[in-house]
Amino acid sequence: MNLTKLVREPFTPRSWFDFDKLAEIIPVLVRMLDNVLDLTTWPLPEQQREAQAKRRVGIGITGLGDALIMLGLKYSSVEGREFARRVMERIRDVAYLASVELAKERGAFPVFDAEKYLASGFAKRLPKAIREAIKEHGIRNSHLLSLAPTGTGSLTFGNNCSSGCEPVFDFVQMRKIKQADGSEKVEEGLMDYAYLVYRKMGGDAQRLPDTFESVATLKVADHLEMLKVLAPYVDAAISKTVNVPADYGFDDFKGIYLDAWKGGLKGITTYRPNSEIGSVLISSSEAKKQAEDLDSTDPDRRFRLTKLPETVMKSLRWLDRPYMPDGNPSYTYMVELPGGGFSVQIGHFHNTGVHPFEVWINGSEAPRGLGAIAKTLSADMRAFDKGWLQLKLDALLKCDGDPVDVATPPTGEVTRMRSVVAAMAKIIGYHAHKIGWLPGDDGDLMSAMMFRKEPKTGTGGTLSWTVDIKNPATGDDFAMFLKELEMPDGTRRPYSVWLAGDYPKTLDGLCKLLSIDMRIIDPAWIGMKLRKLTSYKEPQGDFLARVPGSEKQANFTSTAAYVARLLIHRYHQLGLLNEDGTVETKNSFLGSEAGGSDAAVRGSHVIAGKRCPECGVDAVVKYNGCDKCTNCGYVGSCG
Repeated sequence: MNLTKLVREPFTPRSWFDFDKLAEIIPVLVRMLDNVLDLTTWPLPEQQREAQAKRRVGIGITGLGDALIMLGLKYSSVEGREFARRVMERIRDVAYLASVELAKERGAFPVFDAEKYLASGFAKRLPKAIREAIKEHGIRNSHLLSLAPTGTGSLTFGNNCSSGCEPVFDFVQMRKIKQADGSEKVEEGLMDYAYLVYRKMGGDAQRLPDTFESVATLKVADHLEMLKVLAPYVDAAISKTVNVPADYGFDDFKGIYLDAWKGGLKGITTYRPNSEIGSVLISSSEAKKQAEDLDSTDPDRRFRLTKLPETVMKSLRWLDRPYMPDGNPSYTYMVELPGGGFSVQIGHFHNTGVHPFEVWINGSEAPRGLGAIAKTLSADMRAFDKGWLQLKLDALLKCDGDPVDVATPPTGEVTRMRSVVAAMAKIIGYHAHKIGWLPGDDGDLMSAMMFRKEPKTGTGGTLSWTVDIKNPATGDDFAMFLKELEMPDGTRRPYSVWLAGDYPKTLDGLCKLLSIDMRIIDPAWIGMKLRKLTSYKEPQGDFLARVPGSEKQANFTSTAAYVARLLIHRYHQLGLLNEDGTVETKNSFLGSEAGGSDAAVRGSHVIAGKRCPECGVDAVVKYNGCDKCTNCGYVGSCG
């Protein structure tokens, strides 16, 4: 039974499940499966005799995880489990009555003994009316219910709905298909059925409802509790895998089986990766080979990764500027310069505290490129990581340029700053301290950096990518250099960008910020930053230039926007980002932005496991009897 087909008006406040249609279909299934027993060609006569003697069949379900999502219910919730219980109860009762009706027509299964049958544990739990019907007329099939994995059937006939009674594995997946000539074809972008319906109905894929739960987001207890409500209504067996984190303690692991036993379950299947299978983490020892040409005397310049969040995009409180129709408070600081002044405006969000979430540069005489720095710094402010914002401001304070004398808050004391970028950073830092946002502890972003400082090359040098940029509208004519290093898995990653030639020196500050962003292990972070910059505009700064990777020309809104587009193109060449700046799943270390796009949904949660042959991440786990990658959605062998 594909439960998703019985959900009416999905993803609306009026959504409901058609129990009447369910009761109409089940008798057809019982008759069909009973016919199959007689039509089957059995390899051995002993098998045929056994099948005929008991006439066991197995009506099951698939799409439970998706049906719950479409009805606005969470797999992990009491309400979700109650719905699942009601479904299985209805299937059990209707199936048993249908088998009684078949017994009237065709006779009970040959070894049927009413007294012994009704004394069995499962039969004792049947409603009184059903027990009395069995006693009077017998029953055609000794067993009627079994919840199988249904992986292939769910994909083929259910439009990739969730398998069996499992939660959704992932919302966008990758699958290998064996071709007639023995080769393999990779199908990407395979959407989960509920997610597909949600998208087609105009649902916001960047902000999925919290009902979109997947196997990686659920707790162990959520799997067990669902099994406990289903098991009493299944007379044969249930296929269900509980994925357990690699760092799950022994006592907790033992507790799973004790909890299952106390709950009356027949059995429980667990999958727990171990140190021999692999891990998502990249250790400093693994990275040592590729770092031989880099100076390792400073530990902050050493390639290392000590802690990894599920995805760095979850560090953001807001992916974009929060929408506040009633407005938001902000502070304005004036910066007076000999050639003209400008203002620095910092916006806040108030909710049990003050959280800065944006900075603007206003004024017709503001130095070119300063607004681009403010734009990318605003995204940093929207994170929960205070140490990350401090790191960015410290980098801008060291930005060189033409020295300026600026009246700094709170007293207006004139201070000599090394550049206008440094002056802006000092003002922002002062305000962050004033409202209590700084200082603060490091968060997920700081933990997800490959290294804190830019590695210093030895005599062996380092790889780089260079491109010339010319904006006739503004007179910019310079070269952009992108330093790259080789990662432990053999891929190349940019880690620093800088400019040389004629350009606004404020762009050095932008390069400093982007270089730090490049050191986040998850390429989704730099992708998000670059996409935001591609829309950055400057008055009379737009120009016509070649589209990166193409002979075509297009209009770009500013020099900074073109720089961002070029960087996205280079990341695409390296297989890290798509041409639109979203994560290229084949080489994504952690997946993509939580609640962002199809690719974002695909890898929002990564469980450590075996090495994936498709994306190279140690994230292949057992799920419903199949090898599946929790990073890219790849499906391997089953059985």
